[in-house]
Amino acid sequence: MIKKMGYNWHLRQLMASQGMFQTTDLVPLLAERGVHLSREQVFRLVTQPPQRLSMDTLAALCDILGCGVEQLIEVVVVGQQVRKEVSGSDVVRNRPQSRRTTIRRPDIS
Repeated sequence: MIKKMGYNWHLRQLMASQGMFQTTDLVPLLAERGVHLSREQVFRLVTQPPQRLSMDTLAALCDILGCGVEQLIEVVVVGQQVRKEVSGSDVVRNRPQSRRTTIRRPDIS
């Protein structure tokens, strides 16, 4: 069985619980902690789950919000795939047909 993992990003909810409703509220707080992001970058960070996140930014967000990583990022299983069992007859049927070939070399004069 193969598990496909995903995550839920709770930055917006945690900001709201701290009374921060503007994405621009984070810009100076991050800068105080040595993380310099533009307003546009902070807007994307708040409104979209990030694909990549530096450890400095993650640590700063946890410090600003007074939370742990597990409260900011919730890991979830998004789907499961089950391996298909292959019977002996399927293996033979799905095998590509082999053909005998003859290799002919060009005549060298």
